[in-house]
Amino acid sequence: MRILIAIVLTSSICAETGARTFAINEDLIGALVLASSLKADTLSDLARAYDQGYLEMRWANPKIDPWLPGEETEIIVPSLYILPDAPHRGIVVNVPEMRLYFFPRAKGKAHRGVETYPVSIGRQQWTTPHGVTKIVAKVKDPNWYPPKSIREEHAADGDPLPKIVLAGPDNPLGAFAMRLGLPGYLIHGTNKPYGIGMRVTHGCIRMYPKDVEEIFGAVSIGTPVHIVNQPYKVGVAHDKIYLEVHPHLAEDGDIFQDQFSYVVELVAAKTVGRDVQLHWRDLQNTIIEKSGIPRTVGVIRGAG
Repeated sequence: MRILIAIVLTSSICAETGARTFAINEDLIGALVLASSLKADTLSDLARAYDQGYLEMRWANPKIDPWLPGEETEIIVPSLYILPDAPHRGIVVNVPEMRLYFFPRAKGKAHRGVETYPVSIGRQQWTTPHGVTKIVAKVKDPNWYPPKSIREEHAADGDPLPKIVLAGPDNPLGAFAMRLGLPGYLIHGTNKPYGIGMRVTHGCIRMYPKDVEEIFGAVSIGTPVHIVNQPYKVGVAHDKIYLEVHPHLAEDGDIFQDQFSYVVELVAAKTVGRDVQLHWRDLQNTIIEKSGIPRTVGVIRGAG
């Protein structure tokens, strides 16, 4: 698969310090990329090639046919991010964004950095829990012991599961698994990588095989894990206010019913004590679009 790329908006707020690590100076990291598809490409192909989740590619390209984008169709790769409102240490998973942020421990005088990866999360009836936990175990080539509830679900669908699925190509945990302090929940790989970036798991956090292998070697037992629910993220960079909006989880409609007021409160909390000018139409349009792409919605006045 040949893919042509061009950087169309690079964040001047951060610089890459490695293949996948961004230095943290302010709240914005990464860069938007413009990709050109081939006739044989699907949006899933492009998502995997650019280490993106399927739905975040759909949100960023709502007018593109996901199965037949067409020859030389321009595709936005939404690889520009506002950091979640959570401690910059260990692992942070933003569930509605379906994205994991890993803050490796700085060595010597190295700059603070962050790595980010797309993930799959639990289906509506098997929600991924929110809260603070930690990595309690790491296993290479794990066996899978599907709980009774999952075996019953598969049996009802005519697809019975054994009590133990041995490590190998048929194991849905993939080659690497990290057990969380929340009983029954893992961060793990997969044998079905085209499902990354969707609500397809039984509550676990699923990663591309190459991503989980990379993070597996860097994460130690005891690493803190913050699992947050932030469909709306606000950040400040170069005296501009950015808003990034993802669709909230279907079951959270009551929590985020008044989206506009919720976002304004987030902006107020982020900019407390500063003279702010908001662009109300841009803010409202960003909320409506839910593209997952950070947009400028205001400025800090009198800065500098």
